[in-house]
Amino acid sequence: MMIEVHMYGNLRHRAPDPRPDQEGVVQLTPIPEETVGALLKRLGIPPAEIGHIFLNGALLFTRSSMAPWLGYRQARGGVLAQDMGLETPVRSGDRVGLFANDMAMLVV
Repeated sequence: MMIEVHMYGNLRHRAPDPRPDQEGVVQLTPIPEETVGALLKRLGIPPAEIGHIFLNGALLFTRSSMAPWLGYRQARGGVLAQDMGLETPVRSGDRVGLFANDMAMLVV
């Protein structure tokens, strides 16, 4: 199985086919003990460009102070990652959603 990374906003230009009518999806072969931070590094995405990170449909990190009140299911048992979740492991079959800073209001 692969790790599926969905990129939104300005991050779409890093997808194999960045055209607006295509999905900004990258499928990667998992590396043992890989973390979200290592995955970002492998994709060449600086953490400063990230506004929100979702892991398997649950919110792992957000720069929005409104997210806790909006009822998003959270990846860390109700605790948003202060470290951006960069040390969170990713595994085969995981789906990671990366929203650029320019997409902040669309998620909130």
